[in-house]
Amino acid sequence: MLSANVEKITPSQVELVDTKLSQQVQTTVAEVGKALLGKDHQIRLALCCLFSGGHLLIEDLPGMGKTTLSYALAKALGLSYKRIQGTSDLLPADILGISIFNQTTSEFSFHPGPIFSQLVLADEINRTTPKTQSALLEAMEERQVTIEGETRMLPEPFFVIATQNPVTLAGTYPLPESQLDRFLMRLRLGYPDQRAERELLEMNTERDKVEAVNQCLSLEDVIAFRRQSAEVTTSDSLLDYVQRLVAFTRGKDEFHFGLSPRGSLAIMRSAKTWALMCGRNHVVPEDVQAILPSVVEHRLRATSDDEGHSGASLVQRLLNEVDIIE
Repeated sequence: MLSANVEKITPSQVELVDTKLSQQVQTTVAEVGKALLGKDHQIRLALCCLFSGGHLLIEDLPGMGKTTLSYALAKALGLSYKRIQGTSDLLPADILGISIFNQTTSEFSFHPGPIFSQLVLADEINRTTPKTQSALLEAMEERQVTIEGETRMLPEPFFVIATQNPVTLAGTYPLPESQLDRFLMRLRLGYPDQRAERELLEMNTERDKVEAVNQCLSLEDVIAFRRQSAEVTTSDSLLDYVQRLVAFTRGKDEFHFGLSPRGSLAIMRSAKTWALMCGRNHVVPEDVQAILPSVVEHRLRATSDDEGHSGASLVQRLLNEVDIIE
């Protein structure tokens, strides 16, 4: 049996699509990389999450570039952008909007909240109350909000980046598994390497690097990319591999719970998008392996882990022990 790292892919197995798409991705990664130095892989994963129609959770220490990534993505893709700072007194109306009585017209007029943007940064989401978290997560799932009995559609595309500080947890409301599962991916940016940090220190201000980002994709490009990613094909052997990965999480005592059907669908959706970003219209096992940590880490917890920080080691077991070919 072949291990997860040695499968040979022949040219006949991989049909390349229009290279314009992969070139657009490379250009976008380079453009966002002007602001978030040395993090090209994380930028590609964030783009994959957006193009897949999901939402992104970034869990990292303060000052690692979470806000920078969000704003730079919005600029590079030409998306409207709003930032919501999570606090304990933040109310659902502060996110969704509110109707205010206009004395001149003697009518109520609706004032939309920041949720009515194409890219929304929910900073420190775990500092908001469960009621406020639910309002945001409902909008993420339904792509619409109901306010005072009226349903209002959210813009297309609609992409939420939520952040959490994994260290300072006093006075916070950590997201439970059922809400974590709503995020297609979770990322950690990590510290910059020495070269990237040196370049960062040589800049005048942090704002300069974000302002240097130029738009390189149109709204039509983003929507077309989402549509085409759904058309990427998969083979029976690839589907067998994904099913073995999912079954492994459900059949081992070390896993507190296995991946849900939503989790398996998230793997396939992300792998298809990753393949398209690489210029292919067919998913190969390497696509699954590239996105697997970001897609399933936050969905897994070891039986012996009460804190829920064991996802990375469990994913490594999947990659090491589940064979590509039976």
